Amino acid sequence: MVLRHLPDRRRLSAALSALSTSESQASSVGARRTPSAAVLLTLLVVALVVGLGTAAIGKAHEPDRAVAAPAPSPPPAPAKSVVLTFDDGPDPRYTPQILDILDRYGVKATFFVIGTEAKRHPELTRTLTQRGHSVQNHTWSHADLSKLSWSAFQRQVKDTDAQIHAAGGRTTDCLRPPYGARSALLDRRAASLGKRLVLWDVDSRDWTRPGQAAIEQRVATHVRDGSVILFHDGGGNRAQTIAALPGILQLLKDSGFGFRTAECAR
Repeated sequence: MVLRHLPDRRRLSAALSALSTSESQASSVGARRTPSAAVLLTLLVVALVVGLGTAAIGKAHEPDRAVAAPAPSPPPAPAKSVVLTFDDGPDPRYTPQILDILDRYGVKATFFVIGTEAKRHPELTRTLTQRGHSVQNHTWSHADLSKLSWSAFQRQVKDTDAQIHAAGGRTTDCLRPPYGARSALLDRRAASLGKRLVLWDVDSRDWTRPGQAAIEQRVATHVRDGSVILFHDGGGNRAQTIAALPGILQLLKDSGFGFRTAECAR
């Protein structure tokens, strides 16, 4: 509606030209004299109207710009977290079931694999990595590292690394010594191979097969912020671990815990 009442720019330009010509003629006929106030005021009004009309037309033809909705804020990170670890696999009887449970709850875990088992089940070892879990070193044959020579120590660790890498895994930074064996000497040996020893502070004792309720209760009683929890997915019958895991994950989530994988990069 506004555009219909705007003056035509060509007519306004003609008016300006006529006014200019009239003023020029008056100046040549009479002597030099200052343009009248009325003429100056008319020129000013015409210029103002032309400017406003041009701005209005430009604005009318400007395409509407969609206002982007603000991006949703990411959910806050959990104030507390734990590391779930599984030892002695991979085992085709139990590891796939554990992976399905972890997927159902949206949890990533750390699997400390035995070299001989990784060699026996390379596809399953590869699956661990493909599904976003951390695959780390638990020695080649579950040997007590405290009783080995330096050369035997190296073979246990390096051969396992090579097998994990052959199955598509990344270079490992963490080394979990079987039986929790640890000493200053073992720390130095691990460090010389670019690794850190990783133990645990919550032992579910699932390897003793005490029953589903006992496994759940042990974790619930001892877990705290930053805990590293020990489970097993190989090395024996792990049916009780599988039975207890959903309840443990739900309890931890309901208690405000998040989940992260072991980090050992030096």
